Amino acid sequence: MDITIHASFLPHDDPDASLAFYRDILGFEVRNDVGRGKMRWITVGPVDQPGTSVVLDPPAANPGITDEERRTIAEMMAKGTYAMLLLATNDLDGTFERLAASDAEIVQEPTEQPYGVRDCAVRDPAGNLLRIQEIR
Repeated sequence: MDITIHASFLPHDDPDASLAFYRDILGFEVRNDVGRGKMRWITVGPVDQPGTSVVLDPPAANPGITDEERRTIAEMMAKGTYAMLLLATNDLDGTFERLAASDAEIVQEPTEQPYGVRDCAVRDPAGNLLRIQEIR
């Protein structure tokens, strides 16, 4: 089999803030931007990886969830416990400096982990946890 990761989904509750974070701070390119207001789907991805994308989507738009589930999702997003994305970079210190200079919520500064990686952690505007590992 030849299977690749094409896209993964992360929720957002403020499309403009999410767009500014992923495009302006992380340097991702915008591949698609559809909808209006809070009902907006934005596809972003690393410039040099055209086959891999992150779709920032409004969880409230899913017709298959109940109002109670929407409230639970909103609560989990606010706590930063709903979604996570793992990224990697050759320049962890430079990436962290750029994130720290923005208004990104820093969760953890670059740290050597006991499981053999060096990484940092931040939250995007929707509360999603992003761990960024250093490529060695």
